[in-house]
Amino acid sequence: MNRYFAWIPVTVLCVCGLAQQPPTKPPESGKPQDLADVTPDTLIDRATVSVVQAPVTVTDRDGALVSGIRPNEFHLFDNGKEQNIRVDVAFQPISLVIVIQCSNRTDAVLGQIKKASNLFGPQVIGEDGEAAVIAFDHRIREMQSFTNDPQKITDAIKKINAGSSSARMIDAVDKAVYMLRSRPATRRRIVLLVSENRDQASEGRVRETLLDAQLSNVGIYSVNISRMITSLTAPQEPGRPDAQPASAYSAMIPHGAATPTSVGQMTQLNNRIEFVPAFKEIYKDAKGLFVANPTEVFTHETGGAQFSFLKERGLEDAIQRISDDIHSQYILSYNPDNKSDGGYHEIDVRLEDKNLKTRTRPGYFLASIGK
Repeated sequence: MNRYFAWIPVTVLCVCGLAQQPPTKPPESGKPQDLADVTPDTLIDRATVSVVQAPVTVTDRDGALVSGIRPNEFHLFDNGKEQNIRVDVAFQPISLVIVIQCSNRTDAVLGQIKKASNLFGPQVIGEDGEAAVIAFDHRIREMQSFTNDPQKITDAIKKINAGSSSARMIDAVDKAVYMLRSRPATRRRIVLLVSENRDQASEGRVRETLLDAQLSNVGIYSVNISRMITSLTAPQEPGRPDAQPASAYSAMIPHGAATPTSVGQMTQLNNRIEFVPAFKEIYKDAKGLFVANPTEVFTHETGGAQFSFLKERGLEDAIQRISDDIHSQYILSYNPDNKSDGGYHEIDVRLEDKNLKTRTRPGYFLASIGK
């Protein structure tokens, strides 16, 4: 993973409105700089990092969430150096954007999502939270602006119908992050993505969207729709016109010439081609366990998590697990005492109980500044 993405978002104590502040030295062309040309030093010129924030999830060996950890049991290391930290377990109201794929590949799955629509709002955001809804195929549609009315959230999800074959997932996440920027900094900012773990036809790139999410203090969770299911249920694309003459499809004459077409007809090998897309998607799913995909990058680098489902019950369980994860996190914050060390800063959170595990953002970039 390119560590360039591993920014830790800053708390309300620091200046994090990068999008609203002009760079110290505008590009000579007058156009926005491409992220490939932006260095950590130029970004730090635009925002001073004073307090680093790291939401931490604690689990036991079986993966069960653990509560009741005392603040003095946490130890946070920044580039190997232990920091003085503040541990906050107080509830923060949540601003959530629910992002749902609605391409024609997900038509069969949308019914399950609609049946569980009443769980997305109150179960995840809680009593004082708010949520908005986005649907995406080749379009990015805001189905519902931020509201604390659970019925409006449910109704918006139920209005989503399958559309085109495109799935601009990266652009949809970018839109969600943009919407969350306007929410108060005192709120938890969360994106809940329900889609396949691949992108089709987005104009944006993962790294730009990820950087925006991290600098805006947005955590991303995903509920992955199985590619195997969408491959088996998606409508078939129209094939090319058959150039073979009608005579080619007649049964083979005994002792006659065996053409490729007639052999395929007699042995039924042609029918096997229909299963190739499904096997291809299963292979991609297996490969995806070892190769980063957009949802894996988004969730890992923002401290979120991935879940998946095949049936409605699995979707309900995934929503419940995401809710439990969000509402059980510990918020660790600190003012780094090694700011003179420029470059990438790794974050390592440890507990005195070695049987417990922690999950948080992996690190952040910091420009070299004088002591």
